[in-house]
Parts: sequence; C-alpha cells; structure tokens
Amino acid sequence: MAKKYDASDILVLEGIEPVRRRPAMYIGGTDKTGLHHLVWEVLDNAIDEVINGHATTIVVELDKARNGIQVTDNGRGIPVDKHPKFKKSALEIIMTTLHAGGKFETGSYIHSGGLHGVGASVVNALSRHLEVKVKRDGQEWSQTYQAGKAQDPVKKIGKARGTGTSVYFRPDTAIFGKTLLFDPILLRDTLEAKAYLHKGLKLTFRDGSSGETHHFVHEHGIQEYLVKLVTDRGRRPSADFVFYLDRKLKQTGEQAPSGHGFGMEVALQWTDEPAEFVRSYVNGVPTPNGGTHEIGLRAGIVKAVRNYIDTHNLTPKGVSLQAEDIREGLAVVLSVLILNPQFQGQTKERLNNPEVQSITDSAIRPALETFLNENPSIAESLVGRMILAARAREASREASKAVMRKSAVSHRLNLPGKLADCQSTDPTISELFIVEGDSAGGTAKQGRDLKNQAILPIRGKVLNTEELTLSKVVENKELTDLIKALGCGIGKDFDLKKLRYYKIILLMDADIDGYHISTLLLTFFFRHLPELIKQGHIYIGQPPLYRIEIGKEVHWAGTDEEKERILAQARSNAKPTISRFKGLGEMFPQQLRETTLHTSTRRLLKVELLDQLATDRTFHDLMGKKTEARYEFLMANAGQADNLDV
Repeated sequence: MAKKYDASDILVLEGIEPVRRRPAMYIGGTDKTGLHHLVWEVLDNAIDEVINGHATTIVVELDKARNGIQVTDNGRGIPVDKHPKFKKSALEIIMTTLHAGGKFETGSYIHSGGLHGVGASVVNALSRHLEVKVKRDGQEWSQTYQAGKAQDPVKKIGKARGTGTSVYFRPDTAIFGKTLLFDPILLRDTLEAKAYLHKGLKLTFRDGSSGETHHFVHEHGIQEYLVKLVTDRGRRPSADFVFYLDRKLKQTGEQAPSGHGFGMEVALQWTDEPAEFVRSYVNGVPTPNGGTHEIGLRAGIVKAVRNYIDTHNLTPKGVSLQAEDIREGLAVVLSVLILNPQFQGQTKERLNNPEVQSITDSAIRPALETFLNENPSIAESLVGRMILAARAREASREASKAVMRKSAVSHRLNLPGKLADCQSTDPTISELFIVEGDSAGGTAKQGRDLKNQAILPIRGKVLNTEELTLSKVVENKELTDLIKALGCGIGKDFDLKKLRYYKIILLMDADIDGYHISTLLLTFFFRHLPELIKQGHIYIGQPPLYRIEIGKEVHWAGTDEEKERILAQARSNAKPTISRFKGLGEMFPQQLRETTLHTSTRRLLKVELLDQLATDRTFHDLMGKKTEARYEFLMANAGQADNLDV
C-alpha cells in the first residue's frame, strides 16, 4: 500500500539550501553560462559602487588553474558592524542570507544592477571556498565560507589604508563538474565592455593562466565601444559619423541633475550590415534579450527619421518605407540608468519596466531629428540607404514567395524533386535527414523508416550565408530546395506553424568535408532561420566511423578514442577486424539503419543556443570575410588540435 501523502512529506528548505538544490533558478544553469554568471554577480556589485560614485578601480584576477576568481574594488567596503535586528555582522548576513542587501531602498545606492539581494549569497552558496576581505574605517576585516556557510566569525586582520571589498571564490565542482573552467577570453571581453560602459573606470584583468595583464580605461566610453564593435564585425559605416546622446532625466522625462532619476547614454550609426545590431545595458548589466529600453529606442529612431523624411519631402515613390528598412544596418550601444529596474528573472537578460519605453522614445526622437536637420548631407545619404533597403526587401519578398508552400493543404505540392518524403503528414513525428550527396542519399533512402523519415540529398558544399542578404540566399538552388522541403518559409514570411518536420537532422560524413558542410548549414540556420535552433528543431547525426568485429560481436565507434576503448574492453581473444568508413555511401542500408537512423540505437546532438552574443561573434569570426579573426582563432586553439584528417 502506498504511503499516505501528509504534512511529513513537505520539505522546507532554509537559508541558502534552495540555491544548491535548484541552482538553475538563480543562475540559469550549471553550464559555462551559469559558471560565468557567478563572476558577473560579483562584478556587478563592484560596478554598482562605480555607478554611484564610490569606486574608480576594479581588479579581476583569474587563477593559474582557471578555477578561481578574485574581484577587488576601491569602493566603500561592505559594512561589517552588527545588524541591530539579527545581531550578526552585516557582512555575514549579506553573504549567507537570500534577499539581504543594501539595494532595496535608494538611500545607499541610487542606481544598481542587483536589486534582489541574492547575488552575493548565491555565489557563496555555489562555491566550495569563498573569502571576503573588507577595508573600511582604517581596518581590514575577513571571513571565509564553504558551500555558503561561514567557517568563522568576521575577524579583524589588521590596519589598512583606503577602502574597498575583495571577493575570492572557487565554484563547487559538485555543482559545476571538475572539467568546467573559467574562460579567460570571455572574461577579458566582458571586462573591456564594462570599461567602455563606465568611462573613466580603471579596470584591470590579470590572467593567471597566461601570465598576461590587461588594463582597460576608456575616456570616451560607448562612443569608442561602438566604433570597436563595428570594426570587429568587419563592417563599414554608411556615413562618417557617430551620433551620441547623454541625458540625465527624471522618471517623468524632464532634465535632472547628474546622478538622479533616469539616465541614458546612446551611441549609434548606420553601417553596411544587412541587419540591425544592438548592445544594451541597464545599470551596467547587459540585456541580451532587450526589453522596454530597446523598444523605446527603436521607436524613437524610426519616428525621428520619418519626421525628417516628411519635413523634407523625401518620401520614395513606388515603395513603402517600413520600420525595418529604416533600422537596417543600424548599430547601437545603449546604456540606461534606472532607479528600480524590473528584470526578467535573476539572470537579468531583459528589462520589463513599462515606463522606460516612453522615456527612452521621447529622449532619442527630438535629439536625433535635430542632428539630421543640422547635418543634411549625412541625413540624405542615410535616407537613400533606407530606400535601397526597402526596394531590396520588396524584391526579396517576391523571391521568397516563389519558395513558399502555398497552404497547409498543399503538403505535397511544390516540393523539390530530389526530396524522398515520408508518408506521415504529422510534423511532430516527421524527421528530415539532410545528407551529403546522391550516394549517401541512396543508402539513407533504403535504410530509413518510410513512415516518418524523409531524406534530402544536397550536392557539394552549400553557400556560405554569413554575410549574404535574403535575396542572395533564395537564388541558391540547394538552399531553395531546403527551404521548400521545410515548408516554413524564410525572412518575414517565416511561419513556424508550417514547419513540416520537427526534427531536422544534419547527417554528414565523419570527415573534414562533412564537418564543413555541417558548419555551412548551421550558419544558414543561425543567420536566416534562427527560430528553428531556438525551438530545438536542429540536430546533428553521429554516424559511426569504425565497424569493429570481435568474434561474433559487432561494435560501432564514432571516434578513435571510442575505438580504442572498445578494443581495450574486449572479452574475446579473437583478432578484431576493423573497418573504417570513408563516408555514409560506403555503408549498407541495414548498417546505416541500425547505427544512425533507428531511434533506439542512433546518437543525435541537439543544437542549442546558450549565448546569443558569443555565438554571433563565433560565426562572424569563423565564417565572415575578415581573415584576421580566423587567424587569431586558429593560433589560439592550434594546441588543442590533433589527429587532423587532412
């Protein structure tokens, strides 16, 4: 008889134990992104001291083994005196108690990236060792912790000059695993971005893994940052200017003294990029998923340009100028300061304050319109670019219509001839295997499950779409066939509800050419059909590289390491027979079915988008036209490459 469900089954987690039980709720996950989120939490606390005028320098130090971080600022220092209610040092309360901090009210912090009082305690809870040192009132104080629990009282360790806080922590391997380490490149890039955001801030990064020290200080702030981002992306400005606006506002939108109420800094320009590019921040915290500040910014820019066009009778004939045409090629760095930001989740990736939209809109619109009126030559060149974008969009729309599935009823109509479709019309159980060449396609067609597995062979290496417009993409036959097969359209006509296969599997040969084709296809999906990746529809098949026959047993290995492990674990004394497949076309249909197509025995890698900005940078560096970025990547990672198939 099952145990009765009663009050004894209710578990109450106290203190910071919920963080260790469910870390993803607080840092988004225990992967690389979650690991580095710990650093951002500690760093944001130091940045808050800078924003509020109490600190000018921050030093971040990475251990030689890349498993420990120290963040030091010259701010006021965390209070160490006893809390009047809890009779403990304020330092210990902040580090060991959720929702404890000095940022719930605006007396100690006017602007802050952390408002929930959980950042420091979460980092502490997920660290196997953490030590805080505080300088204030002429003394230095210290306390150490393990898994969020204080190991000793706050103690005075001697006299000290100046003020500030230093936090050293090593994440708990029981939470993050033993192989996950801090990424010095990601740390360096993020710290440099922080220095751009807070002009005049002196930020130092000491990389113990390489012995290098990097100093960042940028007196011109986000104006410099915008120029760097555009240059790094290999883009050229459409006109030689950077529009810059620095406003300190009250919540009502009125001008206010520096350091009070709402503040906004924005730098923007138009480039030759076929899409818009926005980097936004709230109180120094990056918001990769945007929010109301970005919505207001976009609306204000579009209104300013429309007003200029209407005032100067520049409305184009024969084409309708849409908001997306005005924003095409727009590159922006936006930084806002808000008294009480409402972020979406603890990871703070999106701003939700509704009032910020109208304030941002009303701040950018008149300023940009005035700039355009005062610089007519720049304005007219920009309007000309926008009109060209509108005409290209119309042409692209007509081209994409040619590859669109007519309706849900026409499930079999207008499909590419080389597609071997499945019998099922239910997309939730249907799978599309994209294979390399007719030979592999023939084997896959014979080995598939006809009911729900479709095969689409592609010829050779598809187009590199990293820097191509949609109109160029739909001119390519291989990609056009793929778009037809998927059925969901592309560009503005994309409709996920019309997707014909919920699993799209890249099945290439296990060699350099196969990897290259997979990369080209992933570039296409990331740049032109990103929603398919975000919604988890893209997979990479893992065909075996070796067939190993030992006595009467047959084993399959996908890598050399797996082959060696199978041989080492073999129980039979028979001499093994090893066959290496040069491609899928060399396999028999039955072999391909057993190893790669059958749902119970195959191995699939699901393509996930964990960090939009980092992924964008990787594709740009490795697949873009700028050879220097690829060279730097190869030189930095050459030591990790072995057993090259050349």
